[in-house]
Parts: sequence; structure tokens; C-alpha cells
Amino acid sequence: MTGATLGAARATVQWRAKLARPVPGLAVALLVAAVATAGGKLVPVVGGPVLAILLGAVAGAVVPGLRGWRFSPGYAIASRPVLQLSIVVLGTGLSIQQVVHVGGQSLPVMLGTLAVALGGAWVLGRLLGVRGDTQTLIGVGTGICGASAIAATSAVLKPKEANIAYALGTIFTFNVAAVLLFPPLGHALGMSPHAFGLWAGTAVNDTSSVVAASYAYGGDAGSYGLVVKLTRTLTLIPIVLFLAVLVARKQSGGRVSLRAMPWHRLVPPFLIGFLAAATVESAGWIPQSWHAPLSTLGTFLITMALAGIGLALKPSDLRKAGHKPLLMGAILWVAVAASSLGLQALTGGM
Repeated sequence: MTGATLGAARATVQWRAKLARPVPGLAVALLVAAVATAGGKLVPVVGGPVLAILLGAVAGAVVPGLRGWRFSPGYAIASRPVLQLSIVVLGTGLSIQQVVHVGGQSLPVMLGTLAVALGGAWVLGRLLGVRGDTQTLIGVGTGICGASAIAATSAVLKPKEANIAYALGTIFTFNVAAVLLFPPLGHALGMSPHAFGLWAGTAVNDTSSVVAASYAYGGDAGSYGLVVKLTRTLTLIPIVLFLAVLVARKQSGGRVSLRAMPWHRLVPPFLIGFLAAATVESAGWIPQSWHAPLSTLGTFLITMALAGIGLALKPSDLRKAGHKPLLMGAILWVAVAASSLGLQALTGGM
């Protein structure tokens, strides 16, 4: 056997091993998602996605081996790429006209809650002593799109790992709280599906949590909340550009280099995919008979993603946030949720 043949055989083995690495974790997430989907039909008020994150967390706590290194790659794929794929799939049930209409309707509430989040982060950071990058990351994560906003902002600010961990731990804590508390609160307040979708889309941090909470609520709250959330994600572009300009000026003594901008990180690929799917739907290229199966597939992919998040959850991740960032995140979370409801009442959205 020649050296070239040996090299090709070795590369093939490595490639297969790389493909097989996430299989155990994906299989566990798939199993939990299937159980959660069945349970969600029995308890529709809770819903499959919410049950998935709870069942995943319980399974990981009861069977510690499920949080081992062997399963982690699969959980990581479930919680990010699978979630992003679910959003693209759900885009096939929406037209561009709906996206523009819903985004335009939600703009006053969206901009108002963003101002509350960013302004509140500045004030609370000074009062609580949570300053610098941690303050900025929590404010942007609460006001825009949770972990995605933190990741994009970190690409510009380049903060310490500890600051990112504080912000992510804080955001994650209130994502879980929102998924569990928002649907029953919405029902208690007698909110319509559209009003709840707008509330979830503007007041819940992460995309996964918005999707889980709004789809658990029922009706068309899911699709409405998703469009509001994705429109809200677009505000990340001017915020990150503004921060990039500030950082570039600081590093260059007042001169700004456009080449230093992380343009490829500003618009998430799943957002482009979502808009492309909605464009295909608008063109009438998706048969009507496909809509129900695609919607079911999208919801199941969301459930699987949240199962992966629950399975990977470690109590230590929440403790790492510390009490001051958590307190700041809690106050911001309540302020944004309350301001979203107040702005809806003022604009006639409830």
C-alpha cells in the first residue's frame, strides 16, 4: 500500500469518526424530544418544547453519565444548528408580507423595550457595580437576542471569558424562567395569541426561549412571536456596528478601520435562511399539503434543540453568574417584560 493510499485511508477513518462523534448525544436528545412531544399532547398548556428542557435537565441530573464528554458534541449540535434549522423550516409557513407586516406592527414596542434594556443596564450597572463588558453584554443580551447578541458583541469587544460566562449564565437563568412562567402568566392575563407573541418576542431574551414560550401558548402565537423575535434580532446590526466603531476608535487613537468589522457575524445565517424560506412560500412554490408536515417538523426540531439544552445544563453554570449580575439581569428582565406590556396597552396591541 502506497503512502498516498495510507493517507487517504487515514483521512477517511478520521472523517467517519468526526461524523460519528455527535451521534450519541443527538440520539439521546431525539429520544427526550420524542417523549416530550408525546407528553406535550397530554399537557398542551405546557407543551412539548417546555417539557423537553425540563425532561432533559432531570435526565441529566438523575443519570450524570448523560453529561459526559461522549454526549456533549451531540447536545451542542442539537442546541444550535438544529434550533437554527427549525427556524428556517418554520419560515416555510410565513410569507414575506407577513414578516414585513408583523415587524412593522411590533416596531414601537420593540424599540421601547430595547431602550429600557440598554438604558437600564447603564443605570443598574453603575448602582450595582457591574461595569465594563459584563454590563454591556447583559444589556445587549436582554435587549436583543440573548446568547446570539452576546456572541456577536463579544466578537467586537473581545471580553474576558469570565465576563462572557457571567452574561451567558445570567441570560440563561431568565430564559428558563421565561419559558416556564410566561405561558401561564399570559393565560392568566387573558392575552390573545398575537398579544402574547408580541410580548414573548420583545421581552424574552433568547430565540429558543421565545419559540418555546410562544409555541407552548398555542394559536398562532408561535409564528407571530418568531417573526417579532427575528425582527428584533436585526437591531443587533446597528448596535454591534456602533460598538465596533467605539472599539476601533479606542484602539487606533480616533481612526476607524472598516476592515476590522466582523461583518460575517452581524447577520446570523439562520436569519437569511428564514427569509429565504419565507420568500419561497411567498412565491407559492411550497404545496399547501406540505404546510402541516413542515410545521410539525419545525416544532419537533425546536423540541429536540431544547432537549439538548436541558441535557447539557449544569447547576454550576448558573452559580458562575454570581449574585450581582443575576440581580441586574432579574431587574432588567422584569423591567423589559413590564414595559412590553405597558407599550402594548398604549399602542392598542393587547
